[in-house]
Amino acid sequence: MFIIFFICALAETNRHPFDLPEAEAELVSGYNVEYSAMSFALFFLAEYSNIILMCSMTVILFLGGWFPILNFWPFYLIPGTIWFAIKTLFFIFLFILIRGTLPRYRYDQLMRLGWKVFLPISLAFLLIISSILLSFNCLINLL
Repeated sequence: MFIIFFICALAETNRHPFDLPEAEAELVSGYNVEYSAMSFALFFLAEYSNIILMCSMTVILFLGGWFPILNFWPFYLIPGTIWFAIKTLFFIFLFILIRGTLPRYRYDQLMRLGWKVFLPISLAFLLIISSILLSFNCLINLL
């Protein structure tokens, strides 16, 4: 699920290889031509704040948030905010690295990836986890 979430985060932030709106006019950066000055700056500020948000969500959901990577004594000397920042910066670095290394997807490839690969894997994962929880009676009684 971590890999699916990370790939979907790339697609949600319109980063390469999923920057399909930018590929509309390959010669001049797509829709960015219409913006200038402060509107261009605010547009890119929103894009990069979305990247930071998705990296932070990845760290919180899958890497333990502000807790240390390993459960050893010297790692507990570093404050939790530093751990959170290090993990978030690592994923921001991965976003930048992926932009420089992977080729761009077409619309049909993105739709096939989402509907024929990620949706069945996610539904299968949901069914497997829920059946394990039901079979071992690990669900919390809410009623």
